[in-house]
Amino acid sequence: METPVKNVTLPSSVTVKKLSELLDTPVNAIITELMKNGILATINEEIDFETASVIASDLGFETELSLEESSESVITLESMNKILSEEKDSGKNLSPRPPVVTILGHVDHGKTTLLDTIRKASVASGEAGGITQHISAYQVKKQKQLITFVDTPGHEAFAAMRKRGLSIADIAILVVAADDGVRPQTKEVITYLKERKLPVIVAINKIDKPDAKPERVKQELAEHGILFEEWGGDTICNEISAKNNINIDKLLESILLVAEVNDFRADQKRDGLAVVLESHLDPQKGPIATVLIRTGSLKVGQDIVAGKTFGRIRRIEDFTGRSLESAGPSVPATLYGFHDTPQVNDITHVVSNKGQARLYSREAISKDGPRLIATEETENKKLTLVIKADVQGSLEAILQILDSIHSDEISLQIIGSAVGTITESDIRIAETANALVVGFNSEPTAVAKRMAEKSGIEIATYNIIYKLVENIKDRMSDMLPPEIIRTDSGRLSVLAIFKNGKRDMILGGRVSDGKMLRGSFLEIERDGEVIGQGKMTNLQQNKQNVDEVGQGNECGVVFEGGTRVMVGDTVIAYKEEERKRTL
Repeated sequence: METPVKNVTLPSSVTVKKLSELLDTPVNAIITELMKNGILATINEEIDFETASVIASDLGFETELSLEESSESVITLESMNKILSEEKDSGKNLSPRPPVVTILGHVDHGKTTLLDTIRKASVASGEAGGITQHISAYQVKKQKQLITFVDTPGHEAFAAMRKRGLSIADIAILVVAADDGVRPQTKEVITYLKERKLPVIVAINKIDKPDAKPERVKQELAEHGILFEEWGGDTICNEISAKNNINIDKLLESILLVAEVNDFRADQKRDGLAVVLESHLDPQKGPIATVLIRTGSLKVGQDIVAGKTFGRIRRIEDFTGRSLESAGPSVPATLYGFHDTPQVNDITHVVSNKGQARLYSREAISKDGPRLIATEETENKKLTLVIKADVQGSLEAILQILDSIHSDEISLQIIGSAVGTITESDIRIAETANALVVGFNSEPTAVAKRMAEKSGIEIATYNIIYKLVENIKDRMSDMLPPEIIRTDSGRLSVLAIFKNGKRDMILGGRVSDGKMLRGSFLEIERDGEVIGQGKMTNLQQNKQNVDEVGQGNECGVVFEGGTRVMVGDTVIAYKEEERKRTL
């Protein structure tokens, strides 16, 4: 009777000890199987999923990657919204959170001025002074309650939100100028808000201007389906002046009222999910991202992924630049610790460890297609590489530069490239083609290093891109056949043949040009055509061995070669020098 196959779910990387627990197999048996496969790993060292799968298979198990982990790797704006919806429907572990408000409207109707006025009026003066640059989100306090404002600058960003059918905001403030009324972009916003069924507060701005006509604006809005409370609808309207801080307090009170009705909640105890609002690379501090946390909490020290990049949170700051240990739902926060700058609208989420983070960012990269620079099979010599880099930006730069290196004689083939540490899988790929493993700010794991040493795979690591590229060029140059430089030294007119052996001849003649040098290569010319080649093994003058004989002098030459030299032929003496070539 056949033994039933046992199934086991494994993480993307696992220590030898943990693998023995998952397989319910003694550690020494796991280590023995690893050694059978040519891998030396101690009890506390990590091996990747592929290696663990091979060992598990040898022990009678069928393996699969943890679905829980692989599901973490595909969090998008769409899937995050689904998570938030399911969280709201479950009602479990939920507690109140600040509302997230965005301000929309036609260009020049006062959106930016309103955001600035609210910030200056409602943020404590000390905090406001700490804001030294434009930020995409901030919080204000009204009646001891927090409100989060997210800036959505320009109609292009708004169009992008509409395209996805998503919004990170809970409440929208529709700004309409009292002296201008409903404009084309206003109509677009209204259509979008109706599609999203987003709670709306109308702010009729610039009411202090002489030609302000708020009642006419209300009528125009009603014609587009925006009905106010005083007209039997459910939309709150505030008449304000953002420039002169008129009725801004009433607008904030309206926001709190709408928030109370909608009862916005989130699970603060779960791992955080956040949307990247903006990101940049600071020369001193590295990649920095401003995020809005939608649910859960982000904490210093957590391993995170955002789209194609990953990292470990080493610092969290609020919108004033103050350091935080953690940040919860609806909080705009600045994160430090990414390996590369994430993209706007990437979802930042927590993973179990740094190895998982690398894997998930690598999976995100792979969705754009494998990064292979393949070359057609030719008879040319070939330098084959596996490239690993710490961040996607560096990897892209390296691949682009290497792709620009051209040679008719040496082909450069990259059979694998990814972000992360050099692992056993990379060594296996390299073994298939005897490739060089190149790491940029990426070192091999202890297991991968030993595996490479045993299999004779070279690992070259760099921390400066131009040095990496120069080394690759040097390796390609070393594979080029050397350039042969020929230098003619003299010509001899053959006057007599003194010996005619099978492989050698003794020739007598006069140097007609230059000089004869002992040890030279010889070329035989007859009637203006080269008929053969050979080598001078000895040179004599007046029956004495000499190193050279100059023009006009007679001498004897011992010629070694297969050509039969005749009187009247011309012997050309030359040297050949090998010179290393470069690309």
